[in-house]
Amino acid sequence: MSEAENNTFALILAAAGKSSRFSRIGSSDPAAKKVFTHLGGKPVWLRSVEKFTSRDDVIQTIVVVSPEDIDWFRKYYILDINRLLLHVMAGGENRIDSIRNGLIAVSPRVGYVAIHDAARPCVTEQEIAAVFAEAKKQGAALLAAPIVGTIKKVTERQIEETVPREQFWEAQTPQVFRRDLILEAYRQRIRDVPTDDAQLVERLGQPVSVVPAGCGNIKITTQSDLVLAKYLIEHGR
Repeated sequence: MSEAENNTFALILAAAGKSSRFSRIGSSDPAAKKVFTHLGGKPVWLRSVEKFTSRDDVIQTIVVVSPEDIDWFRKYYILDINRLLLHVMAGGENRIDSIRNGLIAVSPRVGYVAIHDAARPCVTEQEIAAVFAEAKKQGAALLAAPIVGTIKKVTERQIEETVPREQFWEAQTPQVFRRDLILEAYRQRIRDVPTDDAQLVERLGQPVSVVPAGCGNIKITTQSDLVLAKYLIEHGR
């Protein structure tokens, strides 16, 4: 691999969620899912992906969509797929299985893989640049925000103890890894279901650097999150 290829990235956009806390009850319409709903005139997933496709060092973009939505997605968004040269893959039973499916399509020409939640459309170009740069220095990096509230350890709704918050951060995306690291992490994955990709890389003994994110890199989960995201976008985030 050439030096130029070592500094290139593939993006895997995770857009295969069920949106059970967002969609209308009983709705079978894919457009009702959070990543396909419109935010300021664009679907959420498209706002997210365009933050990356605008970068010269992102040479491959893979969008992972639920198997039941993939035909609809390819037909409904064909113009965006062709314009942005997107590779569309079917997801799996859970997020980790979906990312694994996306990794199958990653080109051996890229040096790094960035994994981002389609439901985080408010990530900034500056945050992406910072976590990309850190991954190139350290091999693995993610955006995260320090916990600002008081943390309680609770069992059966009873407080056991108050936990010092100074060392606790909330992991976000994008999470960015050297291609060989993330491929090996998934190859060694056992049957449990980790909640993010960095957890698998940590198991290799690879340090994962934290890049501080602003408070606006929210993940849309509920309808109220969509209102907040609209506010953030309208006010320049």
